[in-house]
Amino acid sequence: MTKDPVSIWPLVIVVGVLIAFVMAGLRAKARESSDYGFGGRYIGRIGGGAAIASNWMSAASFLGMAGLLYLHGYFAFAYIIGWTGGYVLLLVLMAGQIRRFGKYTTPDFVGDRYASPAARLIAAVISITISIIYCIAQFKGIGMVFAWLLGSDYTNGLMVGGGAAVSYVVICGMLGVARNQQMQYFVLIVSFIVPLMFLAYKLGYFWILPQFGYGQGVQDLAGEFRIDFASPFAAGSLFQWCALCFTLMVGTAGLPHVLSRFYVVPNIRDARWSLVWGLFFIALIYWSAPAYAVFARLFEARSGAIPDPAVAAKMADIVVLKAAVMGGLPDWLVGILAAGAVSAAFFTVAGLLMTGASSFSHDIYYRLINPQASEARKMAIAKGSSLALAGIVFLLALKPPALIAEITAVAFALAGNTIFPVFLIGIWWGRANHQGAIAGMLTGIVITFSSPLFGGVVPFISTVFPVTASALCGAPLVIAVMIAVSLLTPPPPEEMRRFLAEQVHGHLD
Repeated sequence: MTKDPVSIWPLVIVVGVLIAFVMAGLRAKARESSDYGFGGRYIGRIGGGAAIASNWMSAASFLGMAGLLYLHGYFAFAYIIGWTGGYVLLLVLMAGQIRRFGKYTTPDFVGDRYASPAARLIAAVISITISIIYCIAQFKGIGMVFAWLLGSDYTNGLMVGGGAAVSYVVICGMLGVARNQQMQYFVLIVSFIVPLMFLAYKLGYFWILPQFGYGQGVQDLAGEFRIDFASPFAAGSLFQWCALCFTLMVGTAGLPHVLSRFYVVPNIRDARWSLVWGLFFIALIYWSAPAYAVFARLFEARSGAIPDPAVAAKMADIVVLKAAVMGGLPDWLVGILAAGAVSAAFFTVAGLLMTGASSFSHDIYYRLINPQASEARKMAIAKGSSLALAGIVFLLALKPPALIAEITAVAFALAGNTIFPVFLIGIWWGRANHQGAIAGMLTGIVITFSSPLFGGVVPFISTVFPVTASALCGAPLVIAVMIAVSLLTPPPPEEMRRFLAEQVHGHLD
């Protein structure tokens, strides 16, 4: 990949923003493994909402979503609806109950709710796998942006950007990230919206709120160039759209590093209000991604340089930056946009690596291997796990298999087929037992990867369980397996059923 003809200033601005984040993180450097994992301090409802939003604003949101909209138009709105709808689902079904249950990680919840070390181990392995898949997408975004900034190839960009992200995780830990997430969201919202306003102004559209002005651009594309962004299912069928949308919704509600934000709030009201604020902050970004896609297509069409599909697919993941350059924005403004993109990927990697490291150090090493481990030992294991996971992700990201958002969707499918059913049934049905949870999670794993494993032999499997959208049929099947196995095996301990009835559902706080 070659760099667009811009000055050194975008790189200078990106480096400056990253240094500012590192300095802020060092001021709140983690001292214990509880900080490194998910036992950090509470930072208020609005602060918690900003942390949720910034933790969520990954490369898939900042870069990948606009890229898919640029390629597929209306069909890619399934990502916007699915990802935002998932937070509504989480708010209604599980946010308060998760807080009342009071466990720090997803494997912790599964292990205690179902009273099973085996269930805890499977949940930990799933959490680590989700972190790796999700991280591959973020590393791809980091590699592409740094390659563009440095004028180098993708591999060199990946080495520089990935190394910076991993260094911050090891040095600063969770507390620094949590504090930085408020600062990060401010950087994200400014860096994403301000350039968009300039682009809308250059195109002659309503620029004060460009999220409401790009509709004229959709009409201009259709009228002047016969590019129909609004055609509902030109890039896929109704079933594929619904399957993708549903998968992203339940995957959002089951994503480990999203669920972890509810473990550090003091009560159920704050858990719910943090989520409401988080949804509001997320929506501000999501309303803007389609505008970047439309504006990029307009700049291409009006310059007479519409790329063929193969070329468009290769550049789709950085089409946000391409739109800024094609729109003739000042170099400093392009730099601000690039800083936002790097920040989004950078901090998502931090959250994901710590999720995976916490699953290994706390839920596997401490809970199952060495319960006598000291805090220092647990911290060393967590940092070592972060480095090991980062190494695995780097190797897999050298040849990413798909677009950023498509890779991310696989992680959501795995979460939607495994963690979401186990949480949903575990919270709302006291009869669910560990046999049902184990059977459900194993079934969900098979369903998630059934298309690449068995789709070549039985094509129908790929139709029903597409790799990025398998939860529409998969999650209900997993829930049915959990219920059937639970009813055919002994009930869970009476103490847990009483705890669910009295503590999780029995009072308001």
